[in-house]
Amino acid sequence: MIVLLGPTASGKTQLATQLAHRIGGEIISADSRQVYRHMTIGTGKDLSEYVVKGKSIPYHLIDILDPGEKYHVFQFQQDVAGLLPQIYQRKQVPILCGGTGLYIHSVLQNYGYTGIPVNEPLRQELETQEDDDLLKRFRSIPSSYSQLADVSTRKRLIRAIEIATWLLENSLEDYPGTTLPEYTVFGLNPPVEVRRARISKRLHERLELGLIEEVDGLLKSGLTAAQLIYYGLEYKYVTEYLTGIMSLTEMTKKLETEIHRYAKRQMTYFRKMERDGIRIQWLSPHQKTEEWIEFICSQLPLPPNLR
Repeated sequence: MIVLLGPTASGKTQLATQLAHRIGGEIISADSRQVYRHMTIGTGKDLSEYVVKGKSIPYHLIDILDPGEKYHVFQFQQDVAGLLPQIYQRKQVPILCGGTGLYIHSVLQNYGYTGIPVNEPLRQELETQEDDDLLKRFRSIPSSYSQLADVSTRKRLIRAIEIATWLLENSLEDYPGTTLPEYTVFGLNPPVEVRRARISKRLHERLELGLIEEVDGLLKSGLTAAQLIYYGLEYKYVTEYLTGIMSLTEMTKKLETEIHRYAKRQMTYFRKMERDGIRIQWLSPHQKTEEWIEFICSQLPLPPNLR
């Protein structure tokens, strides 16, 4: 299995589709929002890139749910585990590609922690506590999850306490990981100034392509403002513009700033993955897509005809 990761606007999709065309691959999307239908411009599906030299590149976990339905990391793990045997049966190479680090990490670390059920009463109790108190509480519950947990945000910290609390009285054997093939991870990380320029350019292009109309259509389809705001970034700020909370200029400026911040958080998470023992081969930002493909092929145990 090949894994391609990187922050938003780093060129992952183009590389994945070109690589898939070269070696006979199928792409598994690791994007927490591209699973939703009718959320195309805001999530950057770029489906036109899945046709290379007139050939359609197979892809998975894009447009599989309606907006408003719930999708979570454990479901993603299960979906990937179900897809891999099918892809191998077709004698294709799976390419896991995306920017949702938590999703990729959950598959590669192959732990069953993500399957531990939600404890709603505990969550309600924890929501009343300050962040420092939450961190103290987590540290007071030592478990096999202690060194693995990501507690960088309040939401993740609460989930970490939930998992640690569950492990006090239960065994992780009830939620075993899946059998993973050998994998190699490659990363794209353009220079910050390049990334920022791409993000700004892409945002304005998406606004011209109809991002606001896309969000307006979702609201008119019956989704509430709160449901759309839940998906963050484009859907959050365009919804706030459409509901009169901010002006078009304010929305555009705020959204641009937040996407830049999001890209920075993505890189922070990928660095965490490296600290957790996942080796990422970062591709040179000074090379072109064709050169990246040659390098990737040179690192893989591919038959000579695919190199």
